[in-house]
Formats: sequence, C-alpha cells, structure tokens
Amino acid sequence: MKECKTCAMVAQRDEGTAPLWDNIYRSDYWDVVHSYNTSIAGWIVLVPQRHCQAVADLSTEEAVECGLLLQRVSLAMAEVTGCVKTYVMQFAEHSLHLHVHFHVVPHMADQPPEKRSYRVLNFTGLPEEERVSEAEMNEIAARMSEILSVQKHESP
Repeated sequence: MKECKTCAMVAQRDEGTAPLWDNIYRSDYWDVVHSYNTSIAGWIVLVPQRHCQAVADLSTEEAVECGLLLQRVSLAMAEVTGCVKTYVMQFAEHSLHLHVHFHVVPHMADQPPEKRSYRVLNFTGLPEEERVSEAEMNEIAARMSEILSVQKHESP
C-alpha cells in the first residue's frame, strides 16, 4: 500500500507532536482537525484514528460517533465562524489521503456564489501563500477545542 499521509498525521497526534490546528479534538475513534490547504477559515476535517478506505468499512461505533461529531462540529463551527450551516463532504480519493475523512465546511450567510455548494472544492489544494495562515488555523482550533471539550461532558 502506498504511504497514507493521513495515517502519518494520525501518528503525529498519537505522539503528541501535531500542531494545534491538526489536533483540535480527539474522541474515542475520530480526530478533528483544520484543513491545512484551504483559503476557507474553519474548514474542518473529521478523520478516523484507524486506517479504512470506505465508509462501509467503519465499525458501528465509529459510524455512530461520526454522526454525533458531525453535528457537534457544526454547532461549534457556527459559534466560532458565525456560519449559518455547514457543508459535509466525503471522497477519500486523493492519492495521499485514501483514508476515509469528512470535510465540514462553513457556509456563511453572505457567501458569494463562487464559494457555494460543490464550488467550495476550488478553495482547497491551494499554494501556501493562498491558504489560511497557521496562526488563524490555531486560533480557530483553540476556540473549537474548548467548545468540543465542553460538549463532550454534556449528554449526547
């Protein structure tokens, strides 16, 4: 199997060496991280902690927790970014990221047409100078981490 960059990033989280933006929150089965190559602030990715390449390969426990996290991340994102809703996408087809992962992208009330629906994908995979800065990703990560940690202690 070709090296999975997502698995390498999970290993960094396991070792405690991942930056804040790449270690927002860890549940029993999932990691919550900020996308590293987008110009949309608050573009969050949910990544299972074990390698699997298809949603059908998720365990029941992973799937249940994923659903809950999608809802909780969307709530936290609304609080942090002011978005009115979120887009949720899952492809796992990039040659470096064949590992299942879910993109959760903020949809702002005043979002221009070129950043709506599937067109948000044009704002990922960008050169470093066009991406959200590490400082901004870390600021978002810190706020979301706090909210998700509080949510964890509330009833499901």
